[in-house]
Amino acid sequence: MSSYEVDAVIVGSGPNGLVAAITLAEAGWRVVVYEEQDTPGGALRSEETTLPGFVHDTGASNVPMAMASPAFRELGLEREGLVFDQNDVPLAHPIRPGESGIVRRSAADTAAGFGADERLWRTVMGTFGSRWQQLGRAIGNPLRPTPDLIALGATSVWPTPWMLALLRDERSRAVLAGLAAHSIVDLRKPATALVGVALGALAHGVGWPVAHGGTGSIADALVARLASLGGEVVTGSRVTRIEDLPRARAVLLDTSPKGALRIAGHRFAPSYAGALHRMRYGSAAYKVDWALDGGVPWADPDLAEAGYLHLGGTAEQVIAAERDVARGRMPEEPFILLSQASVLDSSRAPEGKSAFGGYAHVPLGYDGDATEAIEARIERFAPGFRERILARHVMDPRALEAHNPNLVGGAIDGGVPDLRQLLMRPRLSLNPAETSDPGIFLCSASTVPGPGVTGMPGRLAAQLVLKRLG
Repeated sequence: MSSYEVDAVIVGSGPNGLVAAITLAEAGWRVVVYEEQDTPGGALRSEETTLPGFVHDTGASNVPMAMASPAFRELGLEREGLVFDQNDVPLAHPIRPGESGIVRRSAADTAAGFGADERLWRTVMGTFGSRWQQLGRAIGNPLRPTPDLIALGATSVWPTPWMLALLRDERSRAVLAGLAAHSIVDLRKPATALVGVALGALAHGVGWPVAHGGTGSIADALVARLASLGGEVVTGSRVTRIEDLPRARAVLLDTSPKGALRIAGHRFAPSYAGALHRMRYGSAAYKVDWALDGGVPWADPDLAEAGYLHLGGTAEQVIAAERDVARGRMPEEPFILLSQASVLDSSRAPEGKSAFGGYAHVPLGYDGDATEAIEARIERFAPGFRERILARHVMDPRALEAHNPNLVGGAIDGGVPDLRQLLMRPRLSLNPAETSDPGIFLCSASTVPGPGVTGMPGRLAAQLVLKRLG
C-alpha cells in the first residue's frame, strides 16, 4: 500500500500551476492544488473592483499567448465554455494626439499604414504571423531549438534600437518599440527586439483577444477541467512549510523563487538556494482600473476600435522611459499599457459604460503615487477622459504583491527576462523545473519560458515529473 496521501501537490493556482495539475491528472495522478487567495487563478482573475457591473482583469487582460501556446491549444478549453473575444484591431500606439500606429489582424493591411516600411513589416511580421503555431511552440520551449526559433533569433535577438535602425516610418518604429517594451527590460539590452517581433507576429497570427466575461473565466475553465479529472483546488490556504502538505510523490511550486525558499528552502542544496536568492526581478507595474461613462474620447478616432493600446509616444520616448525605470527612476511620462476590454467584450460593463484599465511600468518596489501621471497622459491623447470617470481602483506595486505574492516588488515577470535570465531561470539547465530535491519542482514563470499566460512552465514541469517519477 502506498504511503502517499496524493500523488502530487501543487502550491499556487496560477495558469502554470493549474496546467501542471491537469497534465498530471490526465496521466492518472491524484492531484491537489493549494491556493493562498480565496479565488484560484493567480494572474487569471477578474473582479468588480470599481463599481458593480464593471468587470476588470486584476492581472492579465489581452492574452495572445493563451491562443498560441501549445499548452492551452491542446487542452481545448472551449469544452468548458471558454470563449475569446477580439476584433480586427488588436493594438494601437498613439504617438501624439491624432496620430497613431495601428496594428490590424492582416499583416498586409497593417504594413500599408507604415509607409516606407511596408515591405519590411509585411515580410517579417507577416511571415512569422502566418507560422503562429510553430512560433508558439518555439517560444513555449526555447531550450529545444526549432527552425522557427532559430529564425526568430537570427532576425531579432538584438537590442531594440538596432532593429529600429532598419525602420524609417515613425509609426512602425513606435509600434515596434512599444511591443518590445513588454519585455520589461531596458530596450538597449539584447533580445528585447525579439519580444517585439514575436508579439507583433502573434497580433497577425492569432490576435490579442480577451476572455469573454473576464480573464478569470480562463481559470474557471482550468479548474473545471481539473475537477473533471478528479483533481481538487483548496483555496484560502497559505502554505508556509512543505512539511505541512499532504505526503506526495511530487510537490510542484507555482511560486516565485522567494516563495519557493520560504516553503522549501531548508530542503534545497546551498547551490540551488543560492540560485533562487540571486534571481533578479525587473520593473514593476502600477495598475489603475476605471469605470467610465461611455468610451474613452480618443483624439484619434481609430483608437476607439483597438483592443489594446500603448501610450508611449515616439520610439525614442519609449526607450527613454524604459531606461529610466530600469535605472530605478520614475519617468515623467511613463510607458502605459491599456486594455479596452469593453470594446471587445460588451459583458464587461453596463450598457453605455465601459470598463477600462491598464498599468504603467514603474521602478521595482515604487512607493509613490503615479495615478495623476497616468491620467494626465491619457487626457492628453483623449481630452475629456477625466470627466467620464465614475470610479477608479488603484493597485501600486505593494498592493499587487499582496494580491499575488508571485509579483515580488510589483514585478510581473517572475524574474527579469533579459538575455541571461531568459535561459537561466533560475539556473542554466535543460530541465529548469528541477530543483536540488528530487521530489520538488518549480513550475512558475520563474522557469523557462518565463512570463506570459502560456501555461508552458507548468506543462514542462509536469512532463518532467512524469518522466522522473512516473
